[in-house]
Amino acid sequence: MECYNCGAELGKGDICQSCGTNVKIYKKIRMASNAYYNDALRKAGVRNLSGAIESLKTGLRFYKLNIDARNLLGLVYFEMGEVVEALTEWVISKNYQPKDNIASRYLDEIQNNSGRLETINQTIKKYNQALLYCRQDSRDLAIIQLKKVLSLNPKLVRGHQLLALLYIQEHKYDQAKKALRNAGKIDADNTTTLRYLKEANAGIRENNPNKKPKNDELISYQSGNETIIQPRYLKDNSAIGTIINMVIGIAIGIAITAFLVVPGVRRQVQNTAKEEVVEANNTIASKNQTISSLEAQIDDLTAQVNDSKTSVEDYQSRISSYEQLLAAYVAYAAKDTETAGTALGNANPDYLTEESRQIYETINTEVNAEYISTLYREGTSAYSAQEYEVAIEKLGKVIEMNETYEDGNALYYLAQAYRRNDDLATAKIYYQKVVDLYPGTERAATAQNYLEIEE
Repeated sequence: MECYNCGAELGKGDICQSCGTNVKIYKKIRMASNAYYNDALRKAGVRNLSGAIESLKTGLRFYKLNIDARNLLGLVYFEMGEVVEALTEWVISKNYQPKDNIASRYLDEIQNNSGRLETINQTIKKYNQALLYCRQDSRDLAIIQLKKVLSLNPKLVRGHQLLALLYIQEHKYDQAKKALRNAGKIDADNTTTLRYLKEANAGIRENNPNKKPKNDELISYQSGNETIIQPRYLKDNSAIGTIINMVIGIAIGIAITAFLVVPGVRRQVQNTAKEEVVEANNTIASKNQTISSLEAQIDDLTAQVNDSKTSVEDYQSRISSYEQLLAAYVAYAAKDTETAGTALGNANPDYLTEESRQIYETINTEVNAEYISTLYREGTSAYSAQEYEVAIEKLGKVIEMNETYEDGNALYYLAQAYRRNDDLATAKIYYQKVVDLYPGTERAATAQNYLEIEE
């Protein structure tokens, strides 16, 4: 265990032998974090994955730099089919410990496998589509979509649970139990799974009050005052009997018809023809409905194909934001303010987790002031040296970060640089901002004069 203040190896005492810092509370925090990590290992060993997640999260709240706990949390998420959460934890772990970190191997195995990335994107897309169908109360479509999700990612516990919930709403309790058993094989003590299983069992008991659970091969039901018991998988031969009866009836009908008068035969032929027309119409209507359903599925698949590119781009943007944040942290540690500021500008905080966003905000707050000052100084120097394109680049970044920097001087010099670079149309945009933000000043008057120049 290293001292949090100087990084020296700690001994048995409560005082660091190197810098003299009191590390008693720090040691207790580390010990508590490790205790929760060991508890998570025990739970994961018996497939209590949801319990392991809770223990790991608690341990990380004590000590967020517990790399082993964070990597294990990513593995548990991955085992439950939550690939995005797993990647998030591994990226954070890699940011905290760039070298000798097994999380790097986990990330490389996923990022270098384009097929796996495509499967992840399809899983996320289809699961979100299933949720949308649920909100629209289209349970049949949601069930179909979830089956596709689970064919791509059989370990997605949330997918099995949502499928079971839909089956419960449809009163298909046996199918719900099957989905919940699949979820239980992945996460044995998940409270949501157990709660849904209780509902499914209650529904089965309600629908089959006289069912005897001791013999799975037999089922019973009431017929009046009598209880009928028969094998569960008794084959229904009524269709064969019906066909045999039809054949016998046709034979008898032919024999009787031979002795009927001609008008009776004609009426029989007409009635048969009408029945055939009705059956044909029903068949056509059924086929038309099937065609409409298939066309709707084709439209849905086409929309999914068109949206898959957007999902891939969104995932790549998320990875890029983490890489930019890591580059900013390295540059910040090396006191390279400009590189750190540029990297922070390329990172999108909307793609970061809460802990990563805190790192982003901490670095951004400390770097921002010095970074914008450096950009402004370089921009005005370039303007004075008649390097107008460089001045536009530097001052433009200043304006993006703070439009009123240096009481409007940044705006004014940016407008001047555009004008000197023969781009009067763009220059007028910034001249107008100087006039609007700083009325009555000398530079506002000068800017007004340039606004009146015709292009």
